[in-house]
Amino acid sequence: MNLQAPISSIMSKNLITVLEKDRLSRVSNIFKKYKIHHIPVVQEYRIVGIISREDLYLFMKGIGREHTEKVINEIRLDNYKVEAIMTRGLAKVEPTDKIEVALDIFCKNIFRALPVVEDEKLVGIITTFDILKELNKEASGSNI
Repeated sequence: MNLQAPISSIMSKNLITVLEKDRLSRVSNIFKKYKIHHIPVVQEYRIVGIISREDLYLFMKGIGREHTEKVINEIRLDNYKVEAIMTRGLAKVEPTDKIEVALDIFCKNIFRALPVVEDEKLVGIITTFDILKELNKEASGSNI
């Protein structure tokens, strides 16, 4: 992998986003429907936070699978909003930053996803999975 290549060469561009005021039930449905682990939280195309599958899991931790608990679970998801559990104070990168910049941030922090912004506007996201996928593609000589 060319670590000097721009982040834009491997970042995800077709993003599913949510708003701070969206209910966690919407977030839960998005995670169930799509094979993603992070959802950017935006306000007029500007990134204000990120919510991960793990954030939602930790919020729901302790809720079992019995019918009564399932009802309580649904009530909680309908009554809490994204802003209650999203991560704020994000590290951000630009599409022209090199892949090695993202790797350095991932190695020094607990982040697994970085919003990619250009002129304060969210244009993509790069994850540790994007980098692993690219490494695997090169190692196997195939296009995944």
